[in-house]
Amino acid sequence: MPTLGIAPLLDAYFRRRFAAAGLVEASVPLDGGATTVHCWRFPPGAEDARPVLVLLHGFGPPATWQWRGQVGPLSRRFRLLVPDLLFFGGSGTAAPGARSEAHQAEAVAKLVAAVVPPGTRVSVAGTSYGGFVAYHMARLLGPAAVEQVVIASSDLLKADADDRALLRRSGAERVEDVMLPRSPERMRRLLQLAYHRRRRYTPGFVLRDLVQYLYSDKVEEKKELIKGITLGNKDKFQLTPLSQEVLVLWGEHDQIFPIEKAFEVARKLGANARLEVLKDTGHMPQEEDPKRFNEALMNFLLPARKSSL
Repeated sequence: MPTLGIAPLLDAYFRRRFAAAGLVEASVPLDGGATTVHCWRFPPGAEDARPVLVLLHGFGPPATWQWRGQVGPLSRRFRLLVPDLLFFGGSGTAAPGARSEAHQAEAVAKLVAAVVPPGTRVSVAGTSYGGFVAYHMARLLGPAAVEQVVIASSDLLKADADDRALLRRSGAERVEDVMLPRSPERMRRLLQLAYHRRRRYTPGFVLRDLVQYLYSDKVEEKKELIKGITLGNKDKFQLTPLSQEVLVLWGEHDQIFPIEKAFEVARKLGANARLEVLKDTGHMPQEEDPKRFNEALMNFLLPARKSSL
C-alpha cells in the first residue's frame, strides 16, 4: 500500500476515532488458525450492563471507514463488536469455498462466540453487503443468540434483473466493475451512485489514491465474493421471515438498491419487520446523516432492552 496521499491519512484518522470510542483492535484466529477475523471490539472484561451490538460493513472499504460516524455515539450505549468481513481489511481465510454471505455469517458467529461472554445475546446491524450477512447470522443463530436485527440499505431480494438495472445506471459491463473500481473514472461513478448529497468535485489524483489504497487488496477474492452471493439464486437461497424484531433502514435516494426494494424487503421479512426511510440520503445514510441514522438505530434497539430489564 502507498504511504503518501490522502487515503492513508484518512485511514489513520478513522482508526483514531475507533480508539477514542474505547474500542480495542484485535485479530482473532478461528478454525484452528485457518481463518483470522480482524475486528475492533469492546475491551476484554467489559462485562457491564450495556447490550452487545455487532456492526457489519458493506462491500468496499474496511469497517473503520464505514462505521466511523457510529462508534462514538453508539459506544456510550452498547458494547460494540465491529469486524472486517472475510477478505476485507485484515480478515481472511484459507478455507476452500468460503465465498458466500452465509460463510461470512458463520465467521462472524464464531467471532461472537470467541469474544462475547457466554450466554450473552447480541443484536446485529449490517449495511448493504453486511445486511446480507446480518440476515444469515440472525437465521443461523436464532433468537436465543441474536436479539434484534437492523438491515440497512440491503436488498435481500436482489436478483439478476436488479444487477442488470445497476449496470445500466452505472454504465459498467459487470457488477465487479461497479463495486471494485480500478480507475479514477469508475471510482467517481461509484461515489455518485453511493451518495445523494455529494456535490463537490473530487480531483482525479484523490480518486486514484482511493482506488490504490482501498481497492487493490485481495481483488480476486472479492470478485469471488460477488460471484458467491446466494441471494437471487432460488436453488441456494429463499428469503423467509425472521423471528427477531427487524428494522429495515433505507436512504430515500439509494441508487445502488432503489427505495422500491426497501418496501419489498420489509414486507417479505414479515410482521416483525418495520421500515424507516431516511430522507435526503442515498446508499450510505450512516455517512450522509449519521445523527438520524444513529437515532433510528438506538430508538429501535434500546426500548426493547429496557422493557426486558
